[in-house]
Amino acid sequence: MRLIQFADREGARRVGIVNGTNIQTLSQVATMRELALLAMRSGNGLERQAQLLNGNRQEDYAAILKEQRILAPLDHEDPAHCLVSGAGVTHLGSASTRDKMHRKVNSEEMARTDTMYMFEWGLEGGRPDAGEIGVQSEWFYKGDGDIVVAPGQPVPSPDFALDAGEEPELVGLYVIDDEGCPQRLGFAIGNEFSDHVMERRNYLYQAHSKLRHCSFGPELLVGTPPSHLVGMTRIRRNGRVIWEQEFLTGQDNMCHDIRNLEYHHFKYNQFLRAGDVHVYYMGAANLSFASGVRTQTGDSFEISIPDFGEPLVNGIEKVETKFGGVKTL
Repeated sequence: MRLIQFADREGARRVGIVNGTNIQTLSQVATMRELALLAMRSGNGLERQAQLLNGNRQEDYAAILKEQRILAPLDHEDPAHCLVSGAGVTHLGSASTRDKMHRKVNSEEMARTDTMYMFEWGLEGGRPDAGEIGVQSEWFYKGDGDIVVAPGQPVPSPDFALDAGEEPELVGLYVIDDEGCPQRLGFAIGNEFSDHVMERRNYLYQAHSKLRHCSFGPELLVGTPPSHLVGMTRIRRNGRVIWEQEFLTGQDNMCHDIRNLEYHHFKYNQFLRAGDVHVYYMGAANLSFASGVRTQTGDSFEISIPDFGEPLVNGIEKVETKFGGVKTL
């Protein structure tokens, strides 16, 4: 089952089941989080709960997308209670890209980077046996719910940014239940969006490079996705494709299994606050920056994985920083 969040033509929020070219609107709930909490409290799975609330009202999916009424498939009414974070060096195809980025640019190349050490640790210990704890991956913070951009909308890039590059990823979507247990709703296509020029200057700048807006959706695939997924990233400029590349994701193409990534995120008690939403990016296999592409304002990203339905499409817009200095009170 694939689910979406959208606004109807009166502006009211809705949750719907994707049924071909139509969306079957659910009754009783206005948001994905409400649906998830109702399912938890009723002892139902998310798919079963959605089926129980499936009403007779339908909407045309193409119209929702064209009229830009689509929303991110999971959010929180208080953005401060939505944590957006991610893992890195998790894919078999990501090590060479990151290794090149983290080598010294204007001096003798290092024989080995920390990226390669992390990748090798993942290969050796990222898939622990049941009941065991594996090696942890790289982890980073992106922001709260205010940095999430709806599918179809441009991603803001701050005026101080050195780059505005895509990262096509699987995104795990979670709600913490009343007992403080993370409940995974499913997965979505994500564009993690980072400043790769800044990160390449020095990998210790990675934390800064990740503090950017991002997008995911438009659809939430309920449950666990297939273990082998083939996706495509395209960048368009003035309507013309200037770069495209296939990418592999899913657990078969990762050096960490999903269970291990989830353990090393949710092992921290501060991430187990009841009712909170977590958006967790699980790593990119490749990106256009590694091919020498430099994006511009007005470019458009399209990331697609057939199993996830409609592609995730976003533009880029430049925005001015609001910061005007610190005052003494």
